[in-house]
Amino acid sequence: MTYTDKTLTCGDCGASFTHNADDQEFFAMKGYTEPKRCPSCRQARKAERGGGGGGGGYGPREMHSVTCSNCGKDAEVPFLPRGDRPVYCSDCFAQQRGARSY
Repeated sequence: MTYTDKTLTCGDCGASFTHNADDQEFFAMKGYTEPKRCPSCRQARKAERGGGGGGGGYGPREMHSVTCSNCGKDAEVPFLPRGDRPVYCSDCFAQQRGARSY
């Protein structure tokens, strides 16, 4: 299918914006509908939801305090440790990761 640039009207601010052919092809491949907001309003909406840059918009992570199983330093991790596996600070985790051979 051949796509051509389209002029759309933003549902939030009423401004006209161009939905270019490349974006239309991308939207079609992903199964998305036409955008309802201009790029500025989309960015503002994403920022309101705590998104802002490709992060999925999940917001801030909940961190959990732990003691590193290797060096004993206090650390924070983005998951709730279950107690059945060692938990490392970021320095020890990087060392452990570098020591593995795949």
